[in-house]
Amino acid sequence: MSKKGYLALLLHAHLPFVRHPEYDRFLEEDWLYEAITETYIPLIKVFEELSSEGVNWKLTMSCTPPLMEMLTDELLQNRYLRHLDMLIELSEKEVVRTQLNSEFNKTARMYNRKFGECRDLFLRYNKNMVSALAKFYYQGNLELITCSATHGFFPLMVNQEAKNAQLRQAVKCFREHVGSNPRGIWNAECGYHPGDDKLLDKNGIRFFFTDAHGILYSDPRPKYGVFAPIYCPSKVAAFGRDIESSKSVWSSIEGYPGDYNYREFYRDIGFDLDYEYLEPYLHGGGIRTNLGIKYHKITGKTKQKEAYNEETANKKAEEHAANFVYNRERQVEHLSSIMDRKPIIVSPYDAELYGHWWYEGPEFLKHVLRKTALYSETLELTTPYEYLKANPVNQVATPSLSTWGAEGYCEVWLNGTNDWKYRHLHKAQERMIQLANQNDNAEGMNERALNQMARELFLAQSSDWAFIMTTNTMVPYAIKRTRDHINRFNSLFDMVSSDKIDSSYLYNLESKDNIFKNTIDYRDFQTKNL
Repeated sequence: MSKKGYLALLLHAHLPFVRHPEYDRFLEEDWLYEAITETYIPLIKVFEELSSEGVNWKLTMSCTPPLMEMLTDELLQNRYLRHLDMLIELSEKEVVRTQLNSEFNKTARMYNRKFGECRDLFLRYNKNMVSALAKFYYQGNLELITCSATHGFFPLMVNQEAKNAQLRQAVKCFREHVGSNPRGIWNAECGYHPGDDKLLDKNGIRFFFTDAHGILYSDPRPKYGVFAPIYCPSKVAAFGRDIESSKSVWSSIEGYPGDYNYREFYRDIGFDLDYEYLEPYLHGGGIRTNLGIKYHKITGKTKQKEAYNEETANKKAEEHAANFVYNRERQVEHLSSIMDRKPIIVSPYDAELYGHWWYEGPEFLKHVLRKTALYSETLELTTPYEYLKANPVNQVATPSLSTWGAEGYCEVWLNGTNDWKYRHLHKAQERMIQLANQNDNAEGMNERALNQMARELFLAQSSDWAFIMTTNTMVPYAIKRTRDHINRFNSLFDMVSSDKIDSSYLYNLESKDNIFKNTIDYRDFQTKNL
């Protein structure tokens, strides 16, 4: 039976590059460890379960270059294993501590079981979560796509050479870790500036995504709105985010994750229990952090939280998945009655929402994929690449300048909290392009210094630092990272310009800021690449 329309789910998996070998333990590295435990491994388990059942599931997932580099870094892999062993040890203590409280004890046993399963899966894939994702990519169920090299924000990146270097590096990183070239891209922060698609085309990218208004305000206006892709003049396809399906998950008021039966994110034993008991698992100095063991459900808008129940929460996730699929079916039935082609519903989300922020998110996703693939007579799961193969004729238009986030036009990444950084980024980009053009055949220390300049610039360009400044979370770290990378870049620029390179200084930076250690090439910033 022919289906009436398509559903394309997209998860954007990204974290900024945080790696500090100069410390034995570093607080912000926990961002990666939490995401592996609560999001990436649970998602891989979902993929394995569906595949073992013979379900022909389809999902698109970005894995950004900084995330790939961290997931394949031996130091961070071993540190994650140490982190996981500490959680297993702590959860064993929790099983003993909660034995007089049957509800908490049941949840403590759940964590102990899940942490052990995480360890088993992590070792089964030789500590490499990218290889796990690549398995499902080559299996044909998961469309893996890339992002700009360090989540660089294109609408505020004034030099075309700098944008092109971000894309060239992203493609090389994907090829190194996955073994093929990426077919699609998630532009950082869903940011698009008219003309960026020409650079995507030059780097072999066939499709990207915009927020709804990026498509709706295209020139000319698209006939099908966001329910069919458009081709840019470069013939790169742009897919628009569907607002209705996104809101059902994202909305803090209407979204499923707010259901009172789900796990409460903000009640964690890292803050609830005695510091002396937790001290071996914290970072010292009296600092408390989330440890990932949480015993309460959302309960309601009250400080008094009831005990969490995994079975009840998972049952609710299945009910919400059924509701999500039902609503998409009704949406497609309506759209198909007024369109002369099958509509496509594109639903993108941050991957870390599934599991980290919304603990039951992977369970929800599993049921959405299973119910759609096996039982829906209306919806067909697809990926953008497969959709374009089946529907090669599409309207030509130019999307408008747009981002996602508050107000939808760059405001999150350019405001009074972070505007100071751009004059430094723009000057650094000019200097990088200048030296790249002047040094076509650099060798030895000069080449190493130029490559490290490229690394420092890439890391400074990460959109995460501006985002953190806006949201007022971990602001000192974001400011320090921006200043450190710019200062390191400028120091190297002076050394290269004066032909006086401090080898010990350079080696220190190479060992700390080692992103793209196998693929970096300062020549990617050359104007002749455009």
